[in-house]
Amino acid sequence: MSTNRTRILAPRCAIAALAWMLSAAMVSFGSEPMSAGLMERATYRGPVDLVLADDESWAVTLNELSDTLSLVDLAAQRIVVEVPCAGRPAACARLPGNELLVSCRNAGLLRRFRVEYHDGRPVDLQSVVDITTGYEPLGVAVAPKLKQQPDRAYVGLMASGEVAKIDLSDNRLLRRWSVGKWPRYLAVSPDGTKLAVGLSGESTLAVFDLPSGELAYDEPLSGSINMGHMRCSANGQYVYFPWMIYRSNPIDPGNIRRGWVLASRIARVRLDGPATREAISLDVPGMAVADPHGLAVTPDQSTMAVTSAGTHELLVYSIEQMPFVGTGGPGDLIDESLLRNRRAFTRIELGGRPLGIESARDNRTLWIVNHTLDALQRVDLESRRVTAVISLGRPSTDSSEHIVHLGMEIFHDATRSLHQWYSCRSCHLDGGSNAKAMDTWNDGSELTVKAVLPLTGVADTGPWTWHGWQQDLDESIQNSFVSTMQGSQASADDVAAVRAYLASLRSTPNPFLQALDARSDDGYAAPNDRTDANMSSFAQLVAQGSELFHSDAVGCANCHSGPLATDGQIHDVGLGSESDKYEGYNTPSLVGVYQKARLLHDGRAKSLRDVLTKWHTPSEVGGGAELSDSQLDQLIAYLKTL
Repeated sequence: MSTNRTRILAPRCAIAALAWMLSAAMVSFGSEPMSAGLMERATYRGPVDLVLADDESWAVTLNELSDTLSLVDLAAQRIVVEVPCAGRPAACARLPGNELLVSCRNAGLLRRFRVEYHDGRPVDLQSVVDITTGYEPLGVAVAPKLKQQPDRAYVGLMASGEVAKIDLSDNRLLRRWSVGKWPRYLAVSPDGTKLAVGLSGESTLAVFDLPSGELAYDEPLSGSINMGHMRCSANGQYVYFPWMIYRSNPIDPGNIRRGWVLASRIARVRLDGPATREAISLDVPGMAVADPHGLAVTPDQSTMAVTSAGTHELLVYSIEQMPFVGTGGPGDLIDESLLRNRRAFTRIELGGRPLGIESARDNRTLWIVNHTLDALQRVDLESRRVTAVISLGRPSTDSSEHIVHLGMEIFHDATRSLHQWYSCRSCHLDGGSNAKAMDTWNDGSELTVKAVLPLTGVADTGPWTWHGWQQDLDESIQNSFVSTMQGSQASADDVAAVRAYLASLRSTPNPFLQALDARSDDGYAAPNDRTDANMSSFAQLVAQGSELFHSDAVGCANCHSGPLATDGQIHDVGLGSESDKYEGYNTPSLVGVYQKARLLHDGRAKSLRDVLTKWHTPSEVGGGAELSDSQLDQLIAYLKTL
């Protein structure tokens, strides 16, 4: 069976992949040295997103690993300048007048930049202003500039489950409103009337009416995880986005091959009124797709391209031949009509980990940032080839950085799994969780689903697994490759690299602590409430909650103790199942608990209030205290700051 794959390449390290790309592509860096505009320190850049100029003379890449932005002269194919952008740049959007808006995830703000010109060429990238949003901003969308409509931008706030509305005329936060869990990416319709928000923590696409600010409707995406970049069709009828789907079946080879465990999709959802979502399946038998992320549509609306980050490739579709199916579909594997027609569907190898993507106006050129190759790549849709690779910097020569980077590559490499259906990242989004309870086989029994645990701090929080039976982290990593992923055994060097990468993971700076530290700044007040009085009230709640948490009557600190809020012990809290092979549960760390969409070992609780009032009450598993509603508010406020 043909897969329409331009070239087979499953790189095990970025250096080998980059060597292939340099030999396969026509690469030019102009007459000036490539490093002329680079920052002095050699390090990994890790680009995640990009902006393309209206006239396509330049691109700006957002470099997550170095906390920088790179201005690239596309005609000369060289770096013009690299500037700092502290706070983990995450996503961006174009603004009029050669400007761009960048979300700084760890800093809780949007930063506005402007590209400066000299003699018609881009020469510098200047920071214009910071706009405080708070609560972990991620996806950014700018409303189209229309007559009698103020300039507006919207950003998803991951930590608080809100969208922030920004006035771009005077660079200020207008309001925040609750939308649901994990609003990662969003898009504004071409007429500026609808806002589509992907809620990865709730498996839902929400559509808001912007003139009224109200929810118009939402569309559930059963089993969906890790919703990617969003694009609206030019006529405003649809929003497109890639996503993965988890289906609650045991992880065995037969179920994996059928697409009954984890699989990849592209969805389209109506923006002009509620309707059942439509989708296509992406996975080819024996050579699946994994971790689809970036999405672009050519200006003439003829072609859609999606980056498959886990399988190092670009997926290219003829939109008119995409077999979207609504109710009852789209099936578990790719529609065979796509496999028989290279013009309808093509896979182009890129190497590394391709993420953000933009289409040029000529309807045949795509620009893609590659996270692990530290590169900006150009793809020609006519020849289905990579035609240029622009390196974004000098790789680190530090051996400890190198092993961490290698571990990061392995962590995101879906070719390590059976028929490349999923990577470690598929379950551990951003090193955290994917908001699902899953049957991973790592607890010794089938159909005993467990909530996916975040991996930040994992090197310091043994024993491992929910039951705590795994006493060796290296063995646990190896078990993930051969059991959970049903892949080949990893080498000792690869296991060491993954362990180093996991040890390097750091939680996002807690935005609720940042709120306490910046209470005079109304951008960092408690969610939905920005007055100084209520900010002081939030601080008081946290202080009172801390007293409750550490009291003998409530007893949380008896098990959730120390800097990582875990004692590393096994406890029977009365929530076990007869199907569990082991008794008792390993105390989970509460650091970053505000980020979790599901709580307790089987994910039965969807909020901290559910935990404390239904299944894990202090009166039953703590010191016996019965908490009032006001005390629950206090304790929850404190838990959010851990």
